[in-house]
Amino acid sequence: MQQRTSSSRVQKRREATLLEIRSTARRLLREHGPTGVTVNAVAREMGMSGPAVYRYYSSHDALVEAVIADFYQELTTAMQAARDACPPDRLGRRLTATCRAMRSWTVTHPCEFSWMFASPVDAATRPSAESLRMRAGQQFEKVFLDQFVDIWERHPVPARPFEDMSPSLQKQILEYAARTDSSLPPEALHQFLTSWVRLYGLLCMEVLHQLDFAYSDLEPVFEECLKDLCDVHGLEYEAPQAS
Repeated sequence: MQQRTSSSRVQKRREATLLEIRSTARRLLREHGPTGVTVNAVAREMGMSGPAVYRYYSSHDALVEAVIADFYQELTTAMQAARDACPPDRLGRRLTATCRAMRSWTVTHPCEFSWMFASPVDAATRPSAESLRMRAGQQFEKVFLDQFVDIWERHPVPARPFEDMSPSLQKQILEYAARTDSSLPPEALHQFLTSWVRLYGLLCMEVLHQLDFAYSDLEPVFEECLKDLCDVHGLEYEAPQAS
């Protein structure tokens, strides 16, 4: 009994240190950007040695992966909470609430979003399908994909015929369907991907200030995108309540 208690205390201390390491890395990211997040910098901030940090994370890449997984989980939780606050039968409201939660988190966490999505990934270091980061990313993706499945099953609308698409596009959609084990028909899956590209692209341009030449406030632009998304799927669109 005493041995189990001692082991539990050691594990709790380890988990606390792991969390402190990731929290420190996140603060360095915000203050100094990605280049400021090094094992030695994290160790210095925590009063540890570099080799001591390596007892918790075997490499810089392992640390980065764990931190990015935290970001995905945080964003996923915010989106799920917004979705679940809406009645199950209000499909349009649930979809727009999820999207608005994603934008809200993104614009208040631009450094984190950029590390998650807007940085190029070297093919040689691309995370494997079994990595912590990829699993967290798949859970994030599932929030959207599950809603589109629900919309399609309960409120299907005509989509562009799959046979009218180019052979290359057909091949890629079928490969994605196989990877995600999606129950959506390929034409609906293409509709989902097209919607995601538009939402994600707009958020990237907002975070990276690529539209500052034209817009000082992108919220109404994002809302137009959501209205179009609802129209495509035949869903009701409700404008956000004035704060």
